[in-house]
Amino acid sequence: MTDVRRQVHEHVRTNPGVHFNELARNLDIATGQAQYHLRRLGRSGEVVAERIRGRTHYFDPEYDDWERRVLSLYRRETARDIITLLLDEGRLPAATIADRLDLARSTVSWHVETLVDAGVVDRSYGDRGRVEVALARPAETIQFLGTVTPSLADTLIDRFVRLVDDGLQGVAGSDAAASPGDDYSSD
Repeated sequence: MTDVRRQVHEHVRTNPGVHFNELARNLDIATGQAQYHLRRLGRSGEVVAERIRGRTHYFDPEYDDWERRVLSLYRRETARDIITLLLDEGRLPAATIADRLDLARSTVSWHVETLVDAGVVDRSYGDRGRVEVALARPAETIQFLGTVTPSLADTLIDRFVRLVDDGLQGVAGSDAAASPGDDYSSD
């Protein structure tokens, strides 16, 4: 194994869920070089890739599918904030999550959908037909909280996306991006 490939593998091992751009940036290697070594490590089974909502995250093969999805999403600020709130308070209406985190309801809807698809949270409908959200596997989720520390670049990108979403939300109206049939309004 070459020195660069060894560095790439070690970085993936010590930073589970690292995404492609962050890996290339942290190791100060060209994107083509990162692609080449990740591809070789993937073919040999030493690294596993997990693609979630436009980003590819890399892991040692010791992580199962659910663990990879959880760790990938923990690297995203808004998803992490939602999960942390649910850990602290348990089942919450989606509108309460939006209010507590000062997020647009459409943003919460999008992230809840991502978390549901990943098996991290469960979505149900309360007595009045309001969307409620709870962690699907709270005990296991707690184990992963300390594993991921997002990079500054990840945090800045997440905040930029939130800023753009808030700007678009102001133009389109607060519930324009919510899915039909989902009621994210407050009581």
